[in-house]
Amino acid sequence: MNSPLVSTSKLVKEPYSLILGYPKATRGELARRHAELRKLGITKISFQGETILNNIHVLGKGYVGVVVLSRFGKKDVALKIRRIDSSRQEMKSEAKLLQIANKAGVGPKLIASSKNFLVMEYVEGKKITDWVRELKGRGSAAKLRSVVRQVLEDCYNLDNMHLDHGELSYIHKHVIVGKSPCIIDFESGSTNRRTSNVTSATQSIFIGSALSSIVKDMIKIPSKKKMIGPLKKYKHDQTRENFDDILEMLGLDKS
Repeated sequence: MNSPLVSTSKLVKEPYSLILGYPKATRGELARRHAELRKLGITKISFQGETILNNIHVLGKGYVGVVVLSRFGKKDVALKIRRIDSSRQEMKSEAKLLQIANKAGVGPKLIASSKNFLVMEYVEGKKITDWVRELKGRGSAAKLRSVVRQVLEDCYNLDNMHLDHGELSYIHKHVIVGKSPCIIDFESGSTNRRTSNVTSATQSIFIGSALSSIVKDMIKIPSKKKMIGPLKKYKHDQTRENFDDILEMLGLDKS
């Protein structure tokens, strides 16, 4: 942690109460949330990150929660705080989805959860588009292929667990690349709909996005027309053989 540590006891007062009960919480709700945090074992928060809420830096903000860097014992962790105005009434459901992803070897490791909080492994790195943009300057096509291959392997493993992430069409928001790539944020996930992780991620990386335009400058990729066949075949029958055909078509089978 680079920024000063703030005790969780200070979260019930301004300006930090904005984060504990975003966008606005009653005193009673803030007190209950503080007690809940202490029960989870979260003692301190470090306000850093690219997202800024009323001059306070956080790791991220979504429809369900605000994510901050926190201290759990001697470890740095990512703490997701349920928004007061969220349509979700609790965080336990998302915790169960992350548990399923973890069983597939995907996503940040779930550490603990409660009604209003999710404690996860802190994944340090850059959003995939920023990472690829920086990599382009060094011209490492082999490294790009390796990372993309790993992302798609993770997507296949999620498909195999019948867990649909739900937001991988916007992969630039949901993959962080550090020591290795990591798919994050399973708040829109579901085990009740047909999975489309591989197809959504492939289209997002290779077809018609800001990320795909950078990728095309670094590695040779097939035309959209050539991609459609293997993707449709896999969508209909999500076997390892059909997935391997996608990797081969993209030139990722030897990465």
